Amino acid sequence: MAEPTFDHERLDVYRPSIDYMTFSYTIGESLGGTNRQARDQWLRAAQSIPLNIVEGNGKQSLRNKNRYFEIARGSALECAAIHDVLRVCDALDDESNLRGQSDSERIVSMLSRLIQRTETISEGSIEYEYEYRDAEYKYEPSAET
Repeated sequence: MAEPTFDHERLDVYRPSIDYMTFSYTIGESLGGTNRQARDQWLRAAQSIPLNIVEGNGKQSLRNKNRYFEIARGSALECAAIHDVLRVCDALDDESNLRGQSDSERIVSMLSRLIQRTETISEGSIEYEYEYRDAEYKYEPSAET
């Protein structure tokens, strides 16, 4: 595989999200009829995962990053529910359902850790910012100046 070109390609969660989207599109090609609406919703949600990861990663603000990562996480959870719907409707075989559930669970877990890590960094920088501001006002020039 080629060296990553963009920052989002360095995120561990990005490649599994692309693989999951490919999986959903492969299965989705065979779905139609009464399963068409669930399929269309599944494909939108699967596509939303990597797209929101990339958009979030491109944001400067940690709060904005997390917002998009949370949207991607919600889309992965939505995909897990759609697996249940398609399985109950006999549109998905057990093997495909198990793989899809496992992949979406992995993505949700990875995004949850990414969000937690980003929130920790964000909280740390806010504390630093307040400490820095306080230091500005506590500065007392020395007698030598």
